[in-house]
Amino acid sequence: MTKPDTPRTDIVRIAIAQLNPVVGDIAANLAMAREARLDAERHGADVVLFTELFIAGYPPEDLVLKPAFLKACARAIDSLARDTADGGPALIVGYPRLDEAGRRYNSVAVIDGGKVTATRDKVDLPNYGEFDEKRVFHQGEMPGPVSIRGVRFGIPVCEDIWGELGVCETLSESGAEILLVPNGSPYYRGKVDIRHQVVLRQVIESELPMVYANQVGGQDELVFDGASFAMNADKSLGFQMSQFEESVSIATFRRQDDGSWRCSQGPMSVIPQAEEADYRACMLGLRDYVNKNGFRNVVLGLSGGIDSAICAALAVDALGEERVRTVMLPYRYTSESSFTDAEACARALGCRYDTVAIEEPVQGFLSALGDMFEGTEEGITEENLQSRARGVILMAISNKFGSMVVTTGNKSEMSVGYATLYGDMNGGFNPIKDLYKLQVYALSRWRNANVPPDALGPSGEVIPVNIIEKAPSAELRPDQTDQDSLPPYEVLDDILECLVEHEMAVEDIVARGHDVATVHRIEHLLYIAEYKRRQSAPGVKITRKNFGRDRRYPITNRFRDRD
Repeated sequence: MTKPDTPRTDIVRIAIAQLNPVVGDIAANLAMAREARLDAERHGADVVLFTELFIAGYPPEDLVLKPAFLKACARAIDSLARDTADGGPALIVGYPRLDEAGRRYNSVAVIDGGKVTATRDKVDLPNYGEFDEKRVFHQGEMPGPVSIRGVRFGIPVCEDIWGELGVCETLSESGAEILLVPNGSPYYRGKVDIRHQVVLRQVIESELPMVYANQVGGQDELVFDGASFAMNADKSLGFQMSQFEESVSIATFRRQDDGSWRCSQGPMSVIPQAEEADYRACMLGLRDYVNKNGFRNVVLGLSGGIDSAICAALAVDALGEERVRTVMLPYRYTSESSFTDAEACARALGCRYDTVAIEEPVQGFLSALGDMFEGTEEGITEENLQSRARGVILMAISNKFGSMVVTTGNKSEMSVGYATLYGDMNGGFNPIKDLYKLQVYALSRWRNANVPPDALGPSGEVIPVNIIEKAPSAELRPDQTDQDSLPPYEVLDDILECLVEHEMAVEDIVARGHDVATVHRIEHLLYIAEYKRRQSAPGVKITRKNFGRDRRYPITNRFRDRD
């Protein structure tokens, strides 16, 4: 067994712990760290690299303002340190550190030989999008390398390699030989390529190999996708771990004739393409939200439409058919094809399917409001009563059986307010909240042709083709389609992506070929629906700018782009 003070000048084996910690469950995270260390030791690892704030779970947000939480994290680190007296692998573990002056840091502990041999603090604290670390952490000082088993490691923490503060350059100049980076980097479409480019830039500037370790798992709206990797100093890929899967993998680095280090052995996983990655992110986000929050099962309204169908597929894939209940909630405008398609979808997925008619509840509401509504024209208010009756029934099922309601509105609908508060917006979590309508169709077609490797659902066609091919409709009045109220989704989604993801000016959107009146109308709908989105269920972040953490617009807002 390797002794902590034994120099290893020619070879070092680094275990990358790509795991799924739970925010606030310090005892479970500590147990996970111990199991990973044992696994790494069995495979001959010298060092185990964990991810950012692993002991706390990431992101802990304002939990780090609680002294009791920080003390519990510190006790876990001390306990891990005692474990390393056995001479096994050294550890690099992220945790929130409180210094003697009462300042909080996003830190890593280097643990070896029965003690914490060093700590390093995050220098570049992100304060954009989903990140808000300047509120709760103090900026660390520029770090120097840490010697572990005869190798000088630099340990920049996540944003330290993304920003412009020169952390990696400082580590290189002060004698680091290999850069080990613990990360909590959330998924969005195309993120793996972006990470590779960030690391490539730092490898070129520092002339050092870099190991990028990223956590995996869902945490509220965020999904961490893993996909840890290493890049050698010559810009070649040293290893690539899988995406959306937990793993403890060993990377072997060897010293070259010129004294530099190179990754000579490690896993080489294939990264999924766009539709698969998006689908698996939605699936993982739903699975972890349900399981980490202690729900036994889920329920959702299955209307025969595309949105509820893909949500049912995601739920079965994430949780298994026995934990998913679907409910058809028909009214007088529900078409025969919707009955047929909803039942066929539930049958293909193997999940429970119930029918609860809403004619009597809706008529009860209309009767109760009859005197007040007398002399008024029937319209959207009466339509919304249908949606709200469905919402009440689903919440009653949730309360009675302990099932979390999965809500099913896509990003196109959430953008323009094409959803009913306390109706179809009812629910605990929305797996497709950050998918535009056309992306919902693309993922549905992909799922019919593919089964994710960790899915619990069946293979084959799980979303009937008729659901995909028919015109979408809320079926709140006779012969209704979405395009009665909205532009075609090819038009709507492009305008919304311009407005939301890219903050483009109206004149620039019009220059793409869109009608100016349509763009103005969609911009107006986007702004006035803000109050609805503030009350909506959380959902998986898939795009660069989701509603919630990434886009924080005022509810009261009279600005319109009319220049």
